[in-house]
Amino acid sequence: QVQVMESGGGLVQPGGSLGLSCTASGNIFKINVWNWYRRAPGKQRELVATISSINITSYRDSVKGRFTISRDNAKNTVYLQMNSLNPEDTAVYHCNAIGQMTSTLASFNAWGQGTQVTVSS
Repeated sequence: QVQVMESGGGLVQPGGSLGLSCTASGNIFKINVWNWYRRAPGKQRELVATISSINITSYRDSVKGRFTISRDNAKNTVYLQMNSLNPEDTAVYHCNAIGQMTSTLASFNAWGQGTQVTVSS
C-alpha cells in the first residue's frame, strides 16, 4: 500500500508565490513519475506538471515559466513551486505518484486528497 499526501496550499494574492509538496509513504521501491494535477471549480481535471525518474520535466502551456516541479528521491517527495500566480490558477491541486512497490515490484498509482490553492485579492 502506498499513500501520498499534499501540503502547502492556501490563499495568495495575484502575482504572489506558493510552494506545494507531496510525500509518498508505504512499500515503495521506486517512484518513476510524479504528476501534479489540478481541478478548478466547474472544470475538468488537468495535468499541470510531470517529472520523471531522471528529472525530465514537462508543463502545461499556461504554467510554463511560472511553475517549477522538482523531486527529492531520498524523501519520496515532489515539489511544485508556483510563481506569478493569477486567479486562473485557483484550484484543488493533487499529486500523483506512479512507481513500483517493494518485495513484489508490483506497480502502484497513488493519488493524494488534494490541497486548495486560492489566488485572490
